[in-house]
Amino acid sequence: MSVDLTRLDNAPRILLQAALRPLQGSRFQPTGFPNLGHAVYESPDGTGQTVLVESAQSMANRLEAACWDEVEDDWVEPLRGLPVVQVVDKDGKHLTNSLIEAHRLNSPYILEGKDKTVLNMLKERLASLEEGRVDLRELARVLLEFDTNALLHGVFLAKKELAGGRLRLPRSLSSFIEAEGAKRAVSGGVKNDTVDPSGDTAKGFGNVPFARDEWTAERITAYFNLDLRQIRAFGLGGDVERLLILLGLFKIQRFLGEGLRLRTACDLDVVGDVVVTRPAEFRLPTLAEIEAEIPTLVQSIGNAGSFGAARVLTVTYEK
Repeated sequence: MSVDLTRLDNAPRILLQAALRPLQGSRFQPTGFPNLGHAVYESPDGTGQTVLVESAQSMANRLEAACWDEVEDDWVEPLRGLPVVQVVDKDGKHLTNSLIEAHRLNSPYILEGKDKTVLNMLKERLASLEEGRVDLRELARVLLEFDTNALLHGVFLAKKELAGGRLRLPRSLSSFIEAEGAKRAVSGGVKNDTVDPSGDTAKGFGNVPFARDEWTAERITAYFNLDLRQIRAFGLGGDVERLLILLGLFKIQRFLGEGLRLRTACDLDVVGDVVVTRPAEFRLPTLAEIEAEIPTLVQSIGNAGSFGAARVLTVTYEK
């Protein structure tokens, strides 16, 4: 039986949240930023501190990683058959792909090497967008063929050869993790050198003491936002809309089930059920229900010719 999405017909977005806690103990290590460290700010109600555990940028990467089988170097089983751009070196060894690249299809390994296959194909397919207002529906149709995942996580084709660098889509699926009522847990350690404790630390010798900041919190919450209005605005038809919605929900459910070891000192677990805050009447399908339907949609959309002729487009990267 197919997943019931009728409750979403008039909804502009799906909003979900999941309560989290450290898998062991009470401390966790949030994400850090250059020249800033941990992102700490006062709670809106003035009752304490909130710390950003995982940013929107990092969560996009983690949700994408939930879709890739590193051992098989392919999509995880239910998603196989979706388009992706693979990058290999001159010896045919795999380097990366458009799913796991931080800039996706705009990766320098795809567009900046000697192999101009993808760049030339994009220039040809998007030639009509060189002047005037960018037709986002046409951009979405092209992305569906080459890199379907970019319709969920956004893309910015920042090359002047492609409509002057104006081709971009915002994320349809966004997420972040916050910890409220956060308190700093200060500790430290030392890197011991049993051979020469007073050696040159600049070269890696000697004993090196260090401080370490971790955190505890009253509440840790993961938030997810799937923009249904944007997905519909692509104008790609009912099957593609349904695939993108289910693919977004697949990413969320699989991340919460398997991807919550964010760092060595940040291993989290879900507390209770995932809560649907909008639309309140929508029942979140299980991962098994989603996995049962996606392969049929992938086959149907492929048979209709909406994916590219080559589901896996291979690019050879040489500087």
